Amino acid sequence: MNMLARLCALFAAASLAGCVSDGMRMVDGHVNNAVSLVAGPQDEPANVAIFVASTRRSEGAADDGRAHFSLTSIGVPFNHRAGSVERPSFGGADRRRHFTVLSKRNMDEQEFYGEVASHVSGRIGNSRDVLLYVHGFNTGADDARYRLAQIVADGRFSGVPALFIWNSRGGLFNYESDKEAATVSRDALEKLIVDLSHAPGVGRIHVLAHSMGAWLTMETLRGVAQSGHADLDGKLGEIMLAAPDIDLNVFRQQVARLDARHVSIFVASNDRALSLSSRIAGDRPRLGAMNPTNPEDKAELDRLGVAVHDISSFSNDFIGHGAFAEAPDVVRKIGAQLTAPRPAEAETQAVIDARGEAANAAAPAPLNQKVETQPLAPLAAR
Repeated sequence: MNMLARLCALFAAASLAGCVSDGMRMVDGHVNNAVSLVAGPQDEPANVAIFVASTRRSEGAADDGRAHFSLTSIGVPFNHRAGSVERPSFGGADRRRHFTVLSKRNMDEQEFYGEVASHVSGRIGNSRDVLLYVHGFNTGADDARYRLAQIVADGRFSGVPALFIWNSRGGLFNYESDKEAATVSRDALEKLIVDLSHAPGVGRIHVLAHSMGAWLTMETLRGVAQSGHADLDGKLGEIMLAAPDIDLNVFRQQVARLDARHVSIFVASNDRALSLSSRIAGDRPRLGAMNPTNPEDKAELDRLGVAVHDISSFSNDFIGHGAFAEAPDVVRKIGAQLTAPRPAEAETQAVIDARGEAANAAAPAPLNQKVETQPLAPLAAR
């Protein structure tokens, strides 16, 4: 490899490493009363329990694509600010100020799904749902855990968080190697998604996938659809693809196997990591770098039939590859999308609200009444 090629590869890999992007900048907005968190004493971290299925050898899995299972508790610091994953710049982590692994328990497969069923037992509505996160290129196991815990906290997700860790090697020259590792993990991810949907008491299965993990997710769901269970027998929820590192023509084939109404994509035309990925692929356009304000791109996106959220303006770093989790407004939008009531629940809630309004009209206004803010406006219409 000549020197110019090495420099190009080095810059590309360093930029694509933005998939890790821990988002260290401070953003206004504390986490308060997030029902998915188990709060500890004052100044102690809140606890996010994450079900992990990993094909990574360092996580105990064999090098054959089969998953190893565990339950990991992540501590979210008391003064966590939305959009950040607080980690030490040097030295050891302080559980009161940083995201930390509080505990980890390895399990066999049967125990894993039994624990999932136990966690949803007795819950109602959206709290029975599972959010499965699939990380991107060059992402460490702990980085993926911390990112999911941050999304759960900032998005106020009240269901069961789950994480699929595939065997990413990362590093400067391993982009193609990671693509092969993701491919090897398709069967394990398919089995995880299907088995989670069959776990007793589980509601919907939502999937949030980032970058190369979005390609892995769509390839997997395409396989699920080909087996005759495109909607997981009614259990499939939202499929949210953040900065998807997917060739546009490949995505057309993938989404054609699914009900596109389940799919949302978060795009940013200023995502430099995806721009470099496109160059590596011979200047083939990447789905996550499409520009909805460009008439040609908009026409292509409209034909896909998926929901499109343009988050270009939310990125304020050089790479622009992690805005889906680092921008508080965007991660809250993700949370709102996950907690939207089902049609039957919406009708029930409307009746409850109407009765409550009638009762409130007859009662005196309480002192120091809290003023509720209006919900976030959608980033884009479906």
